[in-house]
Amino acid sequence: MTEKVVRVAGGQGFWGDLLTAPIDQVRKGPIDYLMLDYLAEVTMSILQKQRARDPEAGYARDFVSLMHEILPDCVEKNIKVLSNAGGVNVAGCAEKIREAAVELGLSGKVKIGVITGDDVLSQLDKWIADGVEINSMDDGTPLSAIRDKVQSANIYLGAEALVEALGRGANIIVGGRLTDTGLTLAPLMHEFGWKFDDWDRVSAGTIAGHIIECGAQSSGGNCQYDWQNIPDLANIGFPIIEAKADGTFIVTKHDGTGGRVNVQSVTEQLLYEMGDPKAYITPDVVADFSSIHLEDAGENRVKVFGIKGNPKTDFYKVSIAYSDGWKSVGTLVYSWPDALEKAQAADKILRQRLENLGLEFDVILTEFVGVSATHGHLATSNLEGGNPTGREGAQDYPEVQLRVAVRGHDRASVTRFTKEIAPLILTGPPGVTGFAGGRPKVEEIMAYFPALIPKSLIRTNVSIVEA
Repeated sequence: MTEKVVRVAGGQGFWGDLLTAPIDQVRKGPIDYLMLDYLAEVTMSILQKQRARDPEAGYARDFVSLMHEILPDCVEKNIKVLSNAGGVNVAGCAEKIREAAVELGLSGKVKIGVITGDDVLSQLDKWIADGVEINSMDDGTPLSAIRDKVQSANIYLGAEALVEALGRGANIIVGGRLTDTGLTLAPLMHEFGWKFDDWDRVSAGTIAGHIIECGAQSSGGNCQYDWQNIPDLANIGFPIIEAKADGTFIVTKHDGTGGRVNVQSVTEQLLYEMGDPKAYITPDVVADFSSIHLEDAGENRVKVFGIKGNPKTDFYKVSIAYSDGWKSVGTLVYSWPDALEKAQAADKILRQRLENLGLEFDVILTEFVGVSATHGHLATSNLEGGNPTGREGAQDYPEVQLRVAVRGHDRASVTRFTKEIAPLILTGPPGVTGFAGGRPKVEEIMAYFPALIPKSLIRTNVSIVEA
């Protein structure tokens, strides 16, 4: 008897990732599941603001457009789709998918699993009143200190609700802040019947999810090792997990696609956001990354095995975003000769003018793009006289971009800053170019407040909507 293999394909690493990737995953080879990760921490606050302006908004609209394209393929090939594209309007997103299914003539063939319960914004005041300790994991600040500025609050939900939805026959699943790892783990638990306390296998499924959660980052994209020789990045193939019941799996991609899957590319992705290698904490398990074994299993195939896990904690992580002032960024480009010296002089002039105006900022940050923006002080230690290398006779830069950013809680000061960039063109050093697009914009700053919430306080709901 042939050993069962379940194929889970990663189709999106973030909201805004390559639009053709999930289409290729569905059409260029066999898969059983397509997982789509749309949400980052700041995304929830953006979606919350969108819904405040329009009650029908608040989800990743790209997901709806995608499903219009691939839903017939998924139904025909029995490919199930799991996503967290619902953002802060899961029901609205699910309704759009239902409408798409009807429009495509797929009525009776699509069951949409709708997972809610991650959005806890409306419960924060009750928890504070009840004495629940909700403190920042970064510095211990209590939630009460920033409560009046909070824009969104979402629990990172794990695989449990996803497994339930699959068990109830859903072939498209939409949720809010579902963990990226859970979107891969759930299909494996459903297909193989893994128990929720089988910590080694749950850990294996979680690590499989971690490997493909960032899309092509594990199949050659953004890969540091030998990047010049990674083939055909224009047609890069996104990663696929081929898993077995014992928890071992292969990382691969479709034949005929670009990119590269090898031990190095998978290793680089494993290090992404890893933290403590022995305690990678998710809602489902505490995974032990130090137990991972990688082995070359052929061209564009890496075997992952030996994974261990430990019991999950009694807490969910909650992602809270809150308003924390205003910011603006302005740029000018200075040309040769003496490009860096001109940019440095313009920075001093600008700062003096801002001081003369008595403006209030928490931070003023200057970067010289092309010189120091990437490596900061490591690159600026030898900038005397416009010589970045410190070597006698070194050439000046052909051009340098001056980028100045301010942030503060006084919006009027930030707004006035935006009016002080353009005057430098005619009232500062010579040779300015590259000023376009008008005055810099004033943007609200969204700060991140991570905290822990007892799991006993959270209630999730799974419903099925049929097209």
